[in-house]
Amino acid sequence: MEFLIRAIVIGAGATLLLDIWAQVLQRVAGWPAPNWAMPGRWFAHLLRGQFAHEDIGRAQPVANELAIGWAFHYAVGILFAAVLLALWGLGWSRSPTFGPALIVGLVTVGCGWFILQPGMGAGIAASKKPNAWTIRALNIVGHIVFAIGLYGTALLTR
Repeated sequence: MEFLIRAIVIGAGATLLLDIWAQVLQRVAGWPAPNWAMPGRWFAHLLRGQFAHEDIGRAQPVANELAIGWAFHYAVGILFAAVLLALWGLGWSRSPTFGPALIVGLVTVGCGWFILQPGMGAGIAASKKPNAWTIRALNIVGHIVFAIGLYGTALLTR
């Protein structure tokens, strides 16, 4: 039970920090806020058996896709925290160090690059997007922010 509670709290805290980071990018740099409806649409179609789309924006809309997207976003953050706890143990959450959080944060960039982005039609590591290198850089920085959130939330809740 402790594992589940810590995974939920640490994952949700880290994901919240990532969302705050996205708001900072939007306000300071004018970067568009994430549209969680599109990952929600992708996830809903995935549950119906369709992994890849030419362009998720042109795929059939799904009822409540924005809510699904937000739930999916936080569920993935919680899953990544659970992976961290499974690999480094509950002891890590009681006495956290930054290294394991950073490793999980950086490794999970691959989930976006090799699962989500291709599935939504953006290509591997956003290769079909004209600003692919900007997206990749923001993915890496965002996952470092997520790692800081994993570590920080673990520190706050130990």
